[in-house]
Amino acid sequence: MVNLLIRIGIASFDTSHAVEFTKRINHVDVSQDQWVDGARVVMAWPGGPTSFADEEVISSRTHQMGDYGVQIVESPEDMIGEVEGILLEAQEGGLHLQQAKPFIEAGLPIFVDKPFTCSLSDAKRLAELARSHNVSIFSASSLRYALELQNIEAQDIGGILGAEVYSPAPPHPKNPGLFNYGIHGVETLYSIMEAGCRSVVCIWDERWEKVVGRWQDGRIGGLRGIRKGAGGYGFTVFGGKKIVSSAIDTRYIYRELLKRIVKMFETKEAPLPIEETVEIIAFIEASLRSVNQSGVEENLCFPG
Repeated sequence: MVNLLIRIGIASFDTSHAVEFTKRINHVDVSQDQWVDGARVVMAWPGGPTSFADEEVISSRTHQMGDYGVQIVESPEDMIGEVEGILLEAQEGGLHLQQAKPFIEAGLPIFVDKPFTCSLSDAKRLAELARSHNVSIFSASSLRYALELQNIEAQDIGGILGAEVYSPAPPHPKNPGLFNYGIHGVETLYSIMEAGCRSVVCIWDERWEKVVGRWQDGRIGGLRGIRKGAGGYGFTVFGGKKIVSSAIDTRYIYRELLKRIVKMFETKEAPLPIEETVEIIAFIEASLRSVNQSGVEENLCFPG
């Protein structure tokens, strides 16, 4: 019996993920250890130039995708009925609710690249839209599935009592605060601590920021967002039996994320509860409120 490949469509080229994900799914221009099996990107809508990618960048990526055998379409709706899963790759989180809506209403499982949204209200509406149409929806930073984080589960550390993570956090006016790039660090923190944060405090400086979350069970998790000095990704996990610290090697994070996306398209089951993704948006929104209140502790408005 021949296993048919899942047909994937991509919406928007204003992030390099559109090209990088296609390389790994379609097995082109990357080494074999980066390949993800079971699917093929067959269609894509480039979208127009944005504050993240100008016309020249969009044009270059469009030509590259065409060289990879991807059919370029004139509107995102052209992919409906032709593909079995969607990768929404627009970088501006404020557009995701509007852009995801036609695909969800058509019953297509969808991966929404980070940030899921840039407001808790949009996150709740998008999650409810997917629930009401019984559609699988998934959003995550690729850092969530770094091999070093996966290896924590295999170690007997005596339970996770807390964590500290670090990540670059350059800002962008369309994705305020940690919504832009610091969300990688937030996702790293949540991959360790899981859902259940009650409140946050954020100490902000244009060169860096520090966010401390207080979980409902009393655990504390922290994030340092880096905008000056040496960058990188990493974490320290505080366990009952030992402390584990590691930098994160980013070479295989796209592969690991894509394996889970393809599986979702096959099974129609999301690898991560959407409620945790919505909580992450609440976490970032609360950190922004804390900054605006000079570091006051802010409760997460979740589930609310």
